Amino acid sequence: MGDKAIALVTGASSGLGAEFCRQLAPRCRKMILVGRRVEQLSEVAESLQSQGLETVVIAEDLTTELGLTEVVEKIRQQGPVTILVNNAGFGTYGSFVDTDFDLQQKMVDLHISATLRLTRAVIPFMKEAGGGSIINLSSLGAFFPMKDCGVYAASKLFLNSFSESLQQELEPDNIRVQALCPGFTHTDFHARDEFSDFDKSKTPTEMWMTPAEVVSESLESLDKGGEVVFVAGEQNRALVQSK
Repeated sequence: MGDKAIALVTGASSGLGAEFCRQLAPRCRKMILVGRRVEQLSEVAESLQSQGLETVVIAEDLTTELGLTEVVEKIRQQGPVTILVNNAGFGTYGSFVDTDFDLQQKMVDLHISATLRLTRAVIPFMKEAGGGSIINLSSLGAFFPMKDCGVYAASKLFLNSFSESLQQELEPDNIRVQALCPGFTHTDFHARDEFSDFDKSKTPTEMWMTPAEVVSESLESLDKGGEVVFVAGEQNRALVQSK
């Protein structure tokens, strides 16, 4: 990833998305920020603008056709986007049969369909520009059966496989693809109503990472041409290797 890039980050209003914006800022001249919470998006945008970046804020829901169409059009108008971070996502907690099906379908739409649509939109521009980087937010949960989070884990496993295949296709075009697989991370992910029964205290403190740690490791691995499916955190990597 070079200087003067244009980046697009989904789920940019908080958590890992906002942290990607902060850490990518020195590499960029413009950022397109996508999310549903306009006030928080605007705060991130103002912070980037204070560093001299141009920002474009898109407050849309990527589970809708209208929202996806709006973002794809902005890619055409505001690009060429050469850094894409497909970060937007959420989880549900509860048995498959007892969890609201429409909500689970929206999760699949966001994790899979939106990722495919936006990735497909940026690749021609990346090829024309001579290269680019795509980061798809997967999860440590992609490696294990997850009781009460089955659809979430399966959607992330899809991202791992898709990213590996896509990297093979795009390597001749100097486009790097990464499926980033964080474990437990201190964000507002577990603050949703769906996780009201989730007890964070049951997870050992040493298993938790900060957004800054996750993003820093992700970008370092991407820059060095590391593994396509990248697990952040030494403990998490050891956990996957021992599986």
